[in-house]
Amino acid sequence: MATRRVAIDIGGTFTDLVLEDGSRTSTKKVLTTPRAPEEGVMTGLREILAEAGLRAGDLDVVLHGTTLATNAILERKGAKTALVATEGFRDVVEIAYESRYDQYDISIEKPEPLVPRHLRFTVPERVDAAGGIRRPLDEEAVRALVPALRREGIGAVAVAFLHSYAMPDHEARVREILAREMPEISVSLSSEVCPEIREYDRTSTTIANAYVQPLMARYLKRLEKMLEEDGFRGPVYLMTSGGGLTTLDAAARFPIRLVESGPAGGAILASWLAMQAGEDKVVSFDMGGTTAKICLIEDGQPQSSRSFEVDRAARFLKGSGLPLRIPVIEMVEIGAGGGSIAKVDLLGRIAVGPESAASEPGPACYGRGGTKPTVTDADVVMGRIDPDAFAAGRIPLDTGKARAAVDDAIGRPQGLATDIAAFGIAEMVDETMASAARVHAVERGKAIGEHTMIAFGGAAPLHAARVAEKLGIGRVIVPANAGVGSAVGFLRAPVAYEVVYSRYMKLSAFDPGAANALVARLSAEARAVVVPGSGGRPVAETRGAFMRYVGQGHEILVPVPERDLVAADTAELRGRFEAAYAQLFARSIPGAEIEILSWSVVVGTAAERPARPAVPAPAAAPAPRGTRQVFEPGLGRAVAVPVYWRPDMAPGARIAGPALVAEDETTTFVTASFDATIDGARSIVLSRKQAAA
Repeated sequence: MATRRVAIDIGGTFTDLVLEDGSRTSTKKVLTTPRAPEEGVMTGLREILAEAGLRAGDLDVVLHGTTLATNAILERKGAKTALVATEGFRDVVEIAYESRYDQYDISIEKPEPLVPRHLRFTVPERVDAAGGIRRPLDEEAVRALVPALRREGIGAVAVAFLHSYAMPDHEARVREILAREMPEISVSLSSEVCPEIREYDRTSTTIANAYVQPLMARYLKRLEKMLEEDGFRGPVYLMTSGGGLTTLDAAARFPIRLVESGPAGGAILASWLAMQAGEDKVVSFDMGGTTAKICLIEDGQPQSSRSFEVDRAARFLKGSGLPLRIPVIEMVEIGAGGGSIAKVDLLGRIAVGPESAASEPGPACYGRGGTKPTVTDADVVMGRIDPDAFAAGRIPLDTGKARAAVDDAIGRPQGLATDIAAFGIAEMVDETMASAARVHAVERGKAIGEHTMIAFGGAAPLHAARVAEKLGIGRVIVPANAGVGSAVGFLRAPVAYEVVYSRYMKLSAFDPGAANALVARLSAEARAVVVPGSGGRPVAETRGAFMRYVGQGHEILVPVPERDLVAADTAELRGRFEAAYAQLFARSIPGAEIEILSWSVVVGTAAERPARPAVPAPAAAPAPRGTRQVFEPGLGRAVAVPVYWRPDMAPGARIAGPALVAEDETTTFVTASFDATIDGARSIVLSRKQAAA
């Protein structure tokens, strides 16, 4: 019997669901319920199951991704958190890197720490970088913190001692004491959350984990209970930022790993589609209701990283946010979604985002109390969205309210007709996304115009062609079920978990016994998460070492043989490091001393590889379902554009732009620069017209 799975992605505006029942797939979009996200989840789940004639008890697996952890940090709605640090290191989160992200801005604003200074406590203890105890933990000093923690109403504690990755016993003892004195609070240890060097990054990550842990634990428990009450008895897996699925228990313990879970699902989908289409260079473009995400994918693999920033004070400036040291798929995320609010800034320019109308009150056209114009309102005004068929007709849109909002905030202040003002909003958000993609590619030494764009999310198909025009991209793929793309990506993700641990050693003094013991421990920890959820599928393990030349500030990940290491492996490790280094920097440094800072183990089920569909024979284009008046900026007026219903279009069918291709979750706008065909995987493929190249 085929496995029945449902994937659920909670976004800032919509909650997306995809039900997979063997070869059958059905989708659903419902508005997110921010105050109690599980209510929106259960509403959508009950509806999609009822339409399929199923009950919750018929499901085998639930896959889930959520922006709840990210939003709690951005909106400062996490638990009241305290920090317990080594005596003398209270201000690590203020000192940070001792640098400024913008050297010449005299009014620079740094991100506000999640723990204010009066809630940062210290206790006497000291461990050196080799794990030696220089000063034993003062347990009485830990107990003395309890009255202050109670008085302040603390709900979570982050413990981050100096060099605790080398010797975690002091942190573990603090948790034991606090658990006995204050069992109601949650405690996060840096030696578990982020057992790596770099004091600021480790402390920041641990604080963020503690900050969101009570909120996420309560949410996951409520969701689990509601699923059980509806009859579901299978496992729930959470999508992590690194692109793998993890268990409910691991997610509740380390919720900071979920900060980019939804966008990671989108990157997994784009990787799958790239392999399916035989595309070596892809840029994924995921635009939902609140944000837009852009990720570079080459040879079917999204770029990954061990560092990430949230709550940036300056949108594109590295160092202006709170650093998190977690496995993450590398992408750029900007506040440019369908719900992004447009305004006229102090310089008299149209600006869009990062503020969002979200689902409450939502864009003005939703008729739920929103009065500020958004990108969705602009699309409605320009005729790109059918107000009677939005979200499969579940959310009727009010064109009059959209026009009034655009005219009040943009049109009249700028002296523009309403249609022109709406086009200005769309043009600004498209340029913002194109600029972000250019910067992201240039920083990685890539030529963005050489990539194929894969567009998904509720708003991306509406804007992809115009963004592609700005970037010089000649091919755009809009997959089936694009409007719920991230949720579809959850269904393609492996069950996987990564563990990284710092253990310093020079290659000239390589200790294979110590390395093997550490790697075995990391492997056991990762397998304890992955194997129970593997469903009997084969589990693979990948090992790596973060290495650098002595004296350098940053390291690179080098593959390590998947066997016990021996002393003679120093030559192989040197060779692998120099090859990786030369690939990045076009040179190596012969004879230079090399050091290992950290070790990595990734355990996961084998990722599925899609089959290449056959190239379909040319097929007749279906008759359009009608026409819609769509604003044409070149003419300064609306023109009649044919509207095609996507399910009517067979593989091999071709239509010429301009055109609209509508479906339940989204609409693809084919500009006059492109033609559109349906490929063997039933994706819409936009190809730049030769005359417009």
